[in-house]
Amino acid sequence: MNDREDATLVADCLNGNRQSFETLLDRYQKLVFNLALRIVNDRDEAADVTQTVFIKAYENLHRFNPRYKFYSWIYRIATNESLNIVKARKPVEALSDELESSDLAPDALLGILEDSRLMEEALGRLTPENRAVVVLCHVNGLSYREIGDVLEISEKKVKSRLFSARKQLKTLLLKLRS
Repeated sequence: MNDREDATLVADCLNGNRQSFETLLDRYQKLVFNLALRIVNDRDEAADVTQTVFIKAYENLHRFNPRYKFYSWIYRIATNESLNIVKARKPVEALSDELESSDLAPDALLGILEDSRLMEEALGRLTPENRAVVVLCHVNGLSYREIGDVLEISEKKVKSRLFSARKQLKTLLLKLRS
C-alpha cells in the first residue's frame, strides 16, 4: 500500500473522480472485511460493517487528512463500527460450537496455535477492546503506533492492552484445552 498513491486517490475522488474511490475500495475491502470478521465473529455482520465503513468513508472523505495514512483512517472507521456491533449485542453471548473459518488462518495469529477453533473461541471471549488490539497487531500486522492511531489511544495503552489480551488468551486457551 502506497501512502502517497492513496492520498492522490483521495484527492482525485474529492475532485469528482469516482473511479479513484473504487480503486481504494478494491485495495482495502478485503482487509476491512477480515478486520471486522475477527472483531464481530460473524460473516454477515462483517459484510454489513464493511459496507457501512466504505459508505462512511466516502461521505467523510473531505475529513481525511493526507498527512496521515489512509489505511489507518479506514481501519479506525472499521474498528469503531465493529466494536459498535459487538457492544450492541447482549452482554452474555453464547459461543457457537462451529465457528466459521475465515480466509486468514487463525494459527498465524500468535504463532502458538495448534487448534484454530480454540483460538477463535478464546478470541471471541476477549473484551471488544482487547480483541481489536490483538486483531490489529497479529492479523493485520500494524505497529503499536498505527494501532494507537486507529484506536485513538497512546502507544503505551496499546502495549498494556496487548499484554493483558495475550495473558487473557493464554488463560482461556489453557482452560479450553482442559
